[in-house]
Amino acid sequence: MKREINPSDTSRATAFEMWMSSQQPMVTVFKTIDITRIVKLSHKTDFKFNMLMCYCIGKAANRIPEFLVLPEKGKLMKYDKIGINVIVPKAQGGINWCDIPFDDDINEFKQSYINLTKRASEEGEYINDFDLMIIGTSNLSEFEFDGVVNQYNNSWNNPFMAWGKYRSNLFRKYLKLSFQFHHVQMDGEQACRFLQFLQEEVDRIKI
Repeated sequence: MKREINPSDTSRATAFEMWMSSQQPMVTVFKTIDITRIVKLSHKTDFKFNMLMCYCIGKAANRIPEFLVLPEKGKLMKYDKIGINVIVPKAQGGINWCDIPFDDDINEFKQSYINLTKRASEEGEYINDFDLMIIGTSNLSEFEFDGVVNQYNNSWNNPFMAWGKYRSNLFRKYLKLSFQFHHVQMDGEQACRFLQFLQEEVDRIKI
């Protein structure tokens, strides 16, 4: 569920006044994280790497209250829950979008991830959940790059993360990623804390 809230009643009041009418309100932060633990887990279990990454993103985002608010069409909306969007290759060719509700229970999240991405792929169905504050993701695991700045079209204000192929250094695995967010939703402090929390969640994830 989502509802409109008064920006003046929130900690985002000043940001709303400063950035809501900005022509380019998006900010992008780049970071390299150590993903050794989830790489090992994905090799030893049936938990896919991308699913584990999305789960850790959801865990980290749930620790930042600003993720539950989002500017939309000149208004500030408050959400009850978050979800993770993934890009899914369609069986008949092309790509599809799939919104996955975040669940703190990793097995529940895994099942939703499997079921919904299968529908999006095999049935070619767009899976959209407009009641969730969606974090967009793009995983281009075949390619090495340092980061992505996504397009801004004034209708998609949601945070967005992208990463490519991870890199090895001795026995460790590292991933360069980019995190793009709307300045009304959060400041650099919250964005950087989120990425710090993401590293913590990756390091301590349990299956």
